[in-house]
Formats: sequence, structure tokens, C-alpha cells
Amino acid sequence: MSARRVRLGIAGLGRAFTLMLPTFAADARIALVAAADPRPEARRRFAAEFGARAHDSFALLCADPEVDAIYIATPHQHHAAQAIEAAAHGKHLLVEKPIALTLAECRQMIDAARRGGVRLIVGHSHSFDRPILRTREIIASGAVGAVKMITAQYHTDFLYRPRRPEELDTARGGGAVFSQGAHQVDIVRLLGGGRVRSVRAQTGAWDAARPTEGAYAALLTFDDGAFASLAYSGYGHFDGDELCGGYTELGLPRDPRRYGAARRRLAAAVTPDAEVAARNARNYGGTEYAGAGGDAARPRHQHFGLVIAACERADLRPLPDGVMIYGDGEARLDPLPPPEVPRAEVIDELVAAVVDGKPPLHDGAWAMATLEVCLAMLSSAREQREVTLRHQVGVPGA
Repeated sequence: MSARRVRLGIAGLGRAFTLMLPTFAADARIALVAAADPRPEARRRFAAEFGARAHDSFALLCADPEVDAIYIATPHQHHAAQAIEAAAHGKHLLVEKPIALTLAECRQMIDAARRGGVRLIVGHSHSFDRPILRTREIIASGAVGAVKMITAQYHTDFLYRPRRPEELDTARGGGAVFSQGAHQVDIVRLLGGGRVRSVRAQTGAWDAARPTEGAYAALLTFDDGAFASLAYSGYGHFDGDELCGGYTELGLPRDPRRYGAARRRLAAAVTPDAEVAARNARNYGGTEYAGAGGDAARPRHQHFGLVIAACERADLRPLPDGVMIYGDGEARLDPLPPPEVPRAEVIDELVAAVVDGKPPLHDGAWAMATLEVCLAMLSSAREQREVTLRHQVGVPGA
């Protein structure tokens, strides 16, 4: 692999950027050279911290000649238009999940990347996590036989974290299905071979003050007859990290004293404006932003709750420290060393695509197929029917 660094521009210095920042800062293959954000306090901090340019408009970021690729970490409803504009300027694309809000937008983004001669990668989703990738490697080896059933379950406080108004509006990309379902769907599609045939789902919106889906359950059937059950709740009661060795989604030791913290913080934000202010305060450049110091040395790999792949000759369970293999006569851990850089797998894929010209796994077609499943989950719950899919793609090499 080439040693050339990818000169990265950041569109949106919000929550997604703060989660990826430890990766960008610790990985020598990335140079943070520019950013765009409407908040002056975020631009000031970025310029000071990285000695880089901080633009007040996305158009200026696209026109920046020093930028090789743009990480689009803006609100979901902006992904399509910004990706199309960046591709027209010859910028490679790393787009946060979900790729967009409609399949038509996905097609436009894929076409724009093709016209611009650039790579389109969508992530981070937790299907990039090393334990998930290792589970896929074990399946692909044939050692455990074919996948027959996948179980994915997670409970978090997602719905009670500070939100902008559009994040509580499904029509504008809000809710658990768009933001969290993309993680689970990506994981089970990767483990199950990618091609989902049909979806049957239910969703829950149980808090009138947070009028969007906070929970869902879905049954996905694959072309080969395998199936996956997905369940997620963001209502902040049971903590799914209990099922993952006591480690948080970000791979840090879970602090039981923080139970209920999201609801307590939200209770102090008595108006929508106050909630947005609380959200911005914790974002990059905000008064409560703690910085990325120490985050790069995480003790375990990241996760997205309980995942079990039931195969013909064993069950596989990815964990923050490896993959448990439950065979016919023994259960053993296939261990993984702690990550030196969190989410380094995202950079692996980005650099391989941009520098070495290798087609990425999480490309536009893959992300479009994941979005199709998420949209089918919403449609199935709304219309009370099974939804057949038409835009699925397989795992390369499967």
C-alpha cells in the first residue's frame, strides 16, 4: 500500500466528527487539511488545533485545491446534494451513514461519483468493526458452514440525547431506523451475504415529546433462505452494553453511575432551542466539548450490541475482544488484539480506495442496499405488510 497520505476535508464539525476525530488524529495515513462548518467556534478550534483552513461554506471546501477527499458528516438531509457537489470538484467521498434519505438520491450520488472519477465510501457503520469483519472472515473460510440465522439486539439511550428538531422528524431523516438501523442492517447484511429478499418490521414511537421512532424490530429474509432478526430500543432503560462485557459502544469500560444521564441532561433543556444549545455545547468547539485526548487508546474494539450468527456447524458471537466460536464440542474465543487506532478499518478502506484504487466494500451500491432495507422497515411497519426488495448487492467475494 502506498505511503501517500489522504488530505481530508471535513464537512460538519458535529457529533459524527467528534467520534471519528480520534481516528483521524491518530492515523498517520490521514492529514486533516480543511473543514467547513457554520459555527465560528468550531472553525476557530479546528484551525488552531490542526493548523488547517476552516471555511464557512461547503462550496469553499469543495473548491479547496489541497483537499483529496471530503468526509461528509452533516445532517442526513444534506448528504446527497453535498456529495454530488463535491464529486463535481473531483473530491473523493467518505459519507456518514445513512448514505441519503431516498433511493433516488443514492442513484444520483453514485452517478455523480462515477462522472467525477472519484470513490464513494459510506461509513462509519459498525460493520467496519474488526470483530464483525473477523466474523465475516470465519464465515467466508467455510469452516463453520453456511449462515442460517442472525440475531442482532441493542438497547441504548439514543432518543434522549440532545437533538436538533429534524432529528426527531422521520420525514427529515430522524429517528432510530435511519440513524441506528443502518448499523444493524449493515452488520447482518455483511454476515448474511448481503442480499436481503424481504423485510417485515414493526416500529415504536412511544413518547409524544420525541415524535419519531425510538424502537424497531424486523425480520430480514435473505435470498438463500437465511434470516436475521433485528431489535433496537433507544428509550434509555435497559443498557445493552451489559451483554457486551460491560464495554460501551465506543469500546470503553461502562460506568454504571452514568445510568439515566441522558434523561437527566435532557430534563434541564426545557425548550427546543435549549436542547439544540445543549447539543452544540457538547460538539466540537463547544463549551462542554472534552476533546479527543486519550480516545485513541481504547481498551477494546467498538460494538453495536449483541450479535450472534448461527451457522451450520457453529454459532459466532463478535465481542469487543474477539469472536466467540461455539462449536459442536467446545466454545473458544478467537482473540483480537486491542485496537491501536479506533475505527482504523474505515481508514483502511478509504486509503485502499483513494490511493491504491481498490474498490471499497462500503460503496454507494452497498449503502443504497442498506438504505433500501431501512426504508422497507419503515414501510412495512406503516403498511403492516412484508416488503420485497429490488436493489440488493452481495458481499464482494462471497
